[in-house]
Amino acid sequence: MSGLFFTYLEAASQSHVFEISTKTISNISFPETSFENLDLNSTSSVLIKMSRPQEPHRPSFPFGNPFRMILPKGSYLSPRLLDLLNNFENTLAERLRKLKPKGTEDVLSCSWMKSVMECLCETHKDIKILITDLELPVCDWDDKWIDVYLDNSVKLLDICIALSSELSRLNQGHLLLQFVLRNLDPASPKQPERSRSSLESWRKHIGSENPKLLKSLTILESLTESINLPKVKNSAKGKVLMRAMYGVRVVTVFVCSVFVSGFRGSADKLIDLHVADSYLWSKAFTDLQSFVNGEIRNVLCGGRVAVLKELEAVDTIMKKLYPMTQNGVDPFEDSTFQTLVSDLGKSAERLSEGLDLLTKEVDGFFQVVLSGRDALLGNLRVSPMKEDDVQQQRVLRSF
Repeated sequence: MSGLFFTYLEAASQSHVFEISTKTISNISFPETSFENLDLNSTSSVLIKMSRPQEPHRPSFPFGNPFRMILPKGSYLSPRLLDLLNNFENTLAERLRKLKPKGTEDVLSCSWMKSVMECLCETHKDIKILITDLELPVCDWDDKWIDVYLDNSVKLLDICIALSSELSRLNQGHLLLQFVLRNLDPASPKQPERSRSSLESWRKHIGSENPKLLKSLTILESLTESINLPKVKNSAKGKVLMRAMYGVRVVTVFVCSVFVSGFRGSADKLIDLHVADSYLWSKAFTDLQSFVNGEIRNVLCGGRVAVLKELEAVDTIMKKLYPMTQNGVDPFEDSTFQTLVSDLGKSAERLSEGLDLLTKEVDGFFQVVLSGRDALLGNLRVSPMKEDDVQQQRVLRSF
């Protein structure tokens, strides 16, 4: 090994004074047994000889341990695993780019929120596909991975229940809207007092806050604090899985935060997440989050309470109709009043359709999370950690 440098120390045992010299040793061949056959008592067998120093010698590298850079900890990602990971992240990036609204008027519209929930469902399904492609048996899962997933799935189910509860409450408000429209119908007997009462009932119902949404804020804070998944050692497949699951968690927290803030009509708990540039979907996510969260804050700073676009349209008309029923004058003969009632009917129908679509998507996400949790628990029951080779090859195909 020409050019190899060895530094050895020769010390005077009496004086403990060290003389350091460097020698170049060329054309040296080492036996395969390495240092096992060296005689440590022979000065001819070793190149380092010194008396016992008063303090141990500790080499210091100002730039870090070079051997850690040469031989990093962890498992090497094969081309196949790298391709699986890149496909997952590229797919996620493309979905996020498509979610960015074309204009501010699209933010928190029912159609856009439907697309957002569809994206979330598809992303969770992509994890199932990735687990299948990784061929990662449940028996090879680290306990921490399982604990994290089970804990997260419970929290997501609770958030789904809160969102479904709010959608149900808004649909109840639609029933009140139908009652309002019937009382405001020019063809029906003119009952101004009943019209005023129905308008007040609707405004009070919509203005109330859902306690389940308040509870979901605490859940979202918990998910955000623990958003970084456990580090993986000695498992290349595990690293791919954890990196992909991090992306799913980030998107999930973002979507749930937007939904909860939109339904509450408040941005005080709107969550902003930072994602490192090393993720292929980082830029697409950052652009989407910046645009959407920025628009939500702008809307709420302007004094508007109903952030959901279709609900805002109904609320705007109701605010115009309400004072027209308060002045003691019969408004039914007013052409402006009749136009507003007609517009209210159309807006109420669009709101009802939008809420129905959102309800189906939220229920669909609930089923995705629930089926994944049930599948994992089922695999844990039938595939104990120590099992025969057949059961050890069981793959979680319906995570």
